[in-house]
Amino acid sequence: MVDGAVGTGGEPESSGSLRTFGAVVQALREHAGLSREEFGEQVRFSKHTVASVELGRRMPDPAFVDRAEEVLGNTGALRKAAEHLARQPGLAAWFRQWARMEGTAITLYTYECRLIPGLLQTEAYARTLFTEQLPPLDDGQIEAQWVARAERQQLLRNRQNTAFDFILEEHLFRRRTGGQEATRGLIDHVLHMASLRNVEIQVMPTRRESHAGLDGPMQLLETPENKWFAYCEGQRGGLLISDPKEVSVLQRRYARMRSQALTLEDSVGLLQRMRGDL
Repeated sequence: MVDGAVGTGGEPESSGSLRTFGAVVQALREHAGLSREEFGEQVRFSKHTVASVELGRRMPDPAFVDRAEEVLGNTGALRKAAEHLARQPGLAAWFRQWARMEGTAITLYTYECRLIPGLLQTEAYARTLFTEQLPPLDDGQIEAQWVARAERQQLLRNRQNTAFDFILEEHLFRRRTGGQEATRGLIDHVLHMASLRNVEIQVMPTRRESHAGLDGPMQLLETPENKWFAYCEGQRGGLLISDPKEVSVLQRRYARMRSQALTLEDSVGLLQRMRGDL
């Protein structure tokens, strides 16, 4: 399972309540004579996020609802409507909360040993994963999954004040998921993302016999209020962790892994060499 999906590997289709909420936001925005970009500037979210909310593809963050209310008249209608929002089955409740927090996080750490994280996937890589899902997805579902994933990836570019840190196992690239060309494109994409000033990517080399993350993948997140949460996911479920003692354990493990993985420069060098071997 990837990105909190239940049996589908990605974001589900939006629910009627999300589409209705989005239509109300759009109608009020247009009545106010604001473009999506202008409205986004006033509520301090990107125009891409505004579009996703209006199209019913994204659960609005509480901050989005509050700021939209202020910009669009303070009638209380949006706050009332937001209380009834729900996704269709597919994105589990435990991940919905994490996804909302992820959208406003100031720090996000990710260690992955199974698959390239959704935030770093290319279309070719992601579509390979979608086509391997069981039970199988139809063409429309696959298309919807990719659209949702591509939208979520905008976090890396739109949230330039958020620090994104990834530790990825070397074997994730050596598996060549999707074939040689897909892997070459994946490495090129990861190298490009590693060049962004708010993104750091380290590779955990296969030659390292042991490290602090052998219990499995994890994510750590810091909120704007400087509170830390963790999230761990398996094939059929996930766990959102808020207990400071438990989060502290995972923070210590992640810190140890950062010292055990290749440096940023050596990680880039390894990826470049792997690409050259393809």
